[in-house]
Amino acid sequence: MSERGAEFFGKWIIDNVMRGSARADIIFVAELTTKLFADAKAAGISEHEIEEEIGSAYEAIQAAISGPPDFGSD
Repeated sequence: MSERGAEFFGKWIIDNVMRGSARADIIFVAELTTKLFADAKAAGISEHEIEEEIGSAYEAIQAAISGPPDFGSD
């Protein structure tokens, strides 16, 4: 396992995504996912290393943007 991938992802999210500040549409999240993997590659970290620790990078980025679901509001 690679904690390095998870640590990179966490720092990358802090630097590139502020919760609630970006739209979470599929194209924007896909663009961020591509940027994440490009930045990781430049740092010598593979896509596999990241997703081995966090699961789907796309879904993790989408969750970072939109935050946890709000089950209490109707």
